[in-house]
Amino acid sequence: MLALGFTATSVLCGLAMDPVVLIVARFLQGAGGALSAGVIIALIITGFTEPDERARAMSVFTFTIAGGGSLGLLAGGLLTQWINWHWIFFINLPIGLITLLAGRALIEDHAGLGLKEGVDVIGSIVVSAALMLGVYAIVTSAEYGLASAHTVGFGGGALALLAVFVWLEARLENPILPLRILRIRSLMGASAARGMVAVGLFTTFFIGALYLQHVRGYSAFGTGVAFLPHSIALAAVSLGVSAWLMRRLGPQRMLAFGLVLIITALVLLAGAGPHDNYFPRLFVAFALFGIGAGTSFMPLTIIAMADIPAADTGLASGLSNLSMQVSAAIGLAAAGTISTDKTRSLLAQGESLTNALSGGYQLTFMIATACVVIALVVVLTVLRPSRPAVVTPQLELKKAA
Repeated sequence: MLALGFTATSVLCGLAMDPVVLIVARFLQGAGGALSAGVIIALIITGFTEPDERARAMSVFTFTIAGGGSLGLLAGGLLTQWINWHWIFFINLPIGLITLLAGRALIEDHAGLGLKEGVDVIGSIVVSAALMLGVYAIVTSAEYGLASAHTVGFGGGALALLAVFVWLEARLENPILPLRILRIRSLMGASAARGMVAVGLFTTFFIGALYLQHVRGYSAFGTGVAFLPHSIALAAVSLGVSAWLMRRLGPQRMLAFGLVLIITALVLLAGAGPHDNYFPRLFVAFALFGIGAGTSFMPLTIIAMADIPAADTGLASGLSNLSMQVSAAIGLAAAGTISTDKTRSLLAQGESLTNALSGGYQLTFMIATACVVIALVVVLTVLRPSRPAVVTPQLELKKAA
């Protein structure tokens, strides 16, 4: 049903002829995509119980979800340039139908609790309103100012609604987010790191595309081709190599290695100016980012779900996916605002448009780098492997007695 909903709203997006219809359709499409992602992770966790099988399944999932972004960028640029933008949505129709048929044939259905058990409608509305207010406050802060009554008012309203949401969840019999799950260290740590990495990932696609088009003059299709090193590197790592690395290094070490590669890639992008050639700086940056993504997202997901009871896999996977989607939305809103504000400042100082745009994009990449550094710190502290207990000879004698 989720695949059908996503496909139907994609067609509605393609048929949209005015901005209001497109925005509403995109909202519905995003809701379907978010729900689908959470369900997919839960299916993998419950369907693949052996560690090696789960690692291989997660590697394929990582390639699909992360590689799809760059491949979609290439296909979207091709369709936009050769036909029109409507077809970037229509292309989802055959893909969605194939997914729907394959799901019906291959996925074993399990009965849920049903709507009669109660749905936390109020909590869903409150938390959605809080996130929308927060993103709106960030997006409009460049126009009104960070300290303006407009920004502070909407930002404060978002925080107040989040507080109301937590209050509700602690009191409802069937909450959308049982607060007990927030006490699981591996889930919360991995979700926090996943959110920070998502900021770096989506910033690279969004700001990187703007840099290539507005500073370097690439076409929509050329921008998609420029991201191919990311897709190829991610495919090479995800389809087999990542599962092998998982067995050799373990999830924490593999994750730390991947995050270091992503940080290196973002540093290279942050230093890219208006006159830098695509090769070697940008080529190496995109390739490193693909390898880093391929070695990061699988262990992040496995760590997040490691201590989750079987009954809570859907809830935990939804929370993990939520951390990524919300962080990406807020991160992109902040990235656009920061980049625009910096560009305006440089233009006011007399810089050319190209140099001003480049300066704005560089600052945004620096902030994205800092976000992934925070993710690395979380991995090295919160998600560190627990030390085995040290058994003294005296304790052994007591046990033997």
